[in-house]
Amino acid sequence: ASRSYLDKHFIPVFGRRPMGKLLPSEVQRWVTTATENGLSPVSVGKYHTMLASVFERALVDRVVMFNPCAHTELPKRIKKKTRTLTPDEYDAILEALPAQHRLMVETAINTGVRWGELVALKPRHLNLKTGKLTVEETIVEISTKNSPTGQRMLTKPYPKDNEPRTMGIPPDLLTQIADWIKTRGLKKGDLLFATQAGTPISRNTFRTRVWRPAVKASGVDFDVRVHDLRHAHASWLLAGGSDIKSVMDCLGHAQTPTTQKYPHTPPRPA
Repeated sequence: ASRSYLDKHFIPVFGRRPMGKLLPSEVQRWVTTATENGLSPVSVGKYHTMLASVFERALVDRVVMFNPCAHTELPKRIKKKTRTLTPDEYDAILEALPAQHRLMVETAINTGVRWGELVALKPRHLNLKTGKLTVEETIVEISTKNSPTGQRMLTKPYPKDNEPRTMGIPPDLLTQIADWIKTRGLKKGDLLFATQAGTPISRNTFRTRVWRPAVKASGVDFDVRVHDLRHAHASWLLAGGSDIKSVMDCLGHAQTPTTQKYPHTPPRPA
């Protein structure tokens, strides 16, 4: 991702100059221009953070003498009022989904896993006797140009925080997944949810061809993202009385404040 950010947002502006020649005023100009051209404050901040981290590493290695991103004034982020998916809204979306994708979405809402973790799940990650699911891999999508293998989908051995995590799943979901594995003849190392060719499901393809049409057909009146299933999972647990530490561990959060941002009250229909 970092390489694609550089190629798309920074190299066309700064060119292939020595890092030590880039001035703080030029970084500030990029921020100003990007904002004026319609890039959101969140995106500007994300790309700036990536660029700053590159220079920070270069500073440690003495490639540069200062970080030109150190004192950049970033556009103010206006915090939007978030809305949590209600159980009824979720049921409506699930009903509108093509049948072959419903189990994957049910797994997402019941576990709170990230997209890359969801599409990387394999039968060997599920212990049918204990009802435990272990998240220990993630799949990332990158451009083939920047891929070390030439492939767009890369499997990383550990999820975001570099620590596998294990969670229990509801008995009814466990039964559905077990039947799914059996009827499809999936082997331990096969992807649990994949394309017809057995390859990883693309986030963008799923979002545009499957998820958005289902949300529209469901009648839910706000733009629900696939990632909102993770938010709903956390919020429903907290609203149901689960403690912060348990939810934090389930989601794979490294810091408690990240989990505390989720609503602790039951979501209400709009």
